[in-house]
Amino acid sequence: MGVLDTDNRILALGIARMADSVGNSFLIVVLPLYITSGVVGGGTFGLAPAFITGIILSAFGFFNSGIQPFVGNLSDRTGRRRLFVVVGLLVLAVSNFAYSLVDSYGAILLVRLGQGLGVAFTVPATLALVNELSTDTARGESMGVFNTFRMIGFGLGPVVAGGIIHGGPYRLFGREITGFESAFYIATVSALVGATLVLLLVSDPEVDPDEEASAGEDLSIAVFDRVGDNVLDPVFTLGLASMFMAIGIALLEPLQTQINDALGQNATLFGVEFAAFTLAQVLFQTPIGSWSDRHGRKPFILGGLLLLVPATFVEGFVATPLAMGVARFVQGIAGAAVFAPAMALAGDIARGRNSGTTLSVLTMAFGLGIAIGPLSAGYLAGIDLPVGQPYAAPFVFGALLALLGFGLVYSEVEEAAAASASADRSDVGATSGD
Repeated sequence: MGVLDTDNRILALGIARMADSVGNSFLIVVLPLYITSGVVGGGTFGLAPAFITGIILSAFGFFNSGIQPFVGNLSDRTGRRRLFVVVGLLVLAVSNFAYSLVDSYGAILLVRLGQGLGVAFTVPATLALVNELSTDTARGESMGVFNTFRMIGFGLGPVVAGGIIHGGPYRLFGREITGFESAFYIATVSALVGATLVLLLVSDPEVDPDEEASAGEDLSIAVFDRVGDNVLDPVFTLGLASMFMAIGIALLEPLQTQINDALGQNATLFGVEFAAFTLAQVLFQTPIGSWSDRHGRKPFILGGLLLLVPATFVEGFVATPLAMGVARFVQGIAGAAVFAPAMALAGDIARGRNSGTTLSVLTMAFGLGIAIGPLSAGYLAGIDLPVGQPYAAPFVFGALLALLGFGLVYSEVEEAAAASASADRSDVGATSGD
């Protein structure tokens, strides 16, 4: 065992995901600028350029979320978690590099789908590895440590991406390259570094032959509780709560212009507010995950969802940049209280080698939320409320979703000790959020 009570292989996975997340978060800043920079040409399929840009950005989330359950199940059947992670990171590296070669909307959309495929291979297998390498008494801590590293990488990327873009052109091996090309190359290298770390430092855990024989038998998403007295399956319920949380988190970014105008701030202050969420995640993921090992998962998930209600709501009503930054920081604490304990609880429930299938319910749901959030923000921002900022409606919607998630988890989810007492969950089949 390494730092804290966490397997060294989990630390290696976390560092690999940190390296990869730096590159992926680069693209959060780079792609919208690149698509609207005038470099991209070709037909827009009869759609307005702004709309086709939105489709390209959202396609990643919808595509990778849709195929994660299938990839997670396949990794259960083969037991080759590390191979799936390495292949996914290599696909990401190729896709990130391909951005530097294409200059049309259609080609960028295809590359974006390639990125989604890479993430779909990487995420369920990675979390299944974290789950299987964790002890029962330190699963929450392990999930927290892993996600802390990931969030560090995710937070670093946007901080330097803008400077790299605007600092170009550069010279590389005697050739002049633009700031955009530099960003794509950095994203490519980060994925390659992640793949190399996993290949060198991570190994698949040994598996009981009986568990291996039954792995991945069921791909179905269990919507209703098949063994207990509740209505909804607990993992499906956790997935819904994760999706609602992700929608609320993702509301801010597409409203940047309106928020800056209303609060009288510039893009730098918006970046600080956006980063406040990530900072809270980095600070609180590991301790909350560890506390959930000792005090139970459900209280933290409920507390996080309940805290998410006011934290999301006030973002549509605050009048100063400081207040927005505080709201985002509190929202980050709430997200940390939900993410690691929810992943750990799903891992507790997962039967045998079905970790990839079960955890993909949550990762799929989180990815869908991240894709749905910006679309719903753009639509709801046009609804004027009698109070609050002109863009208040999306945040009211996000707060209501968090409250709904709280109610569902309260009524439909039990601690794993109670859940496992009911169990042989012959059809755990639940499939599952940079």
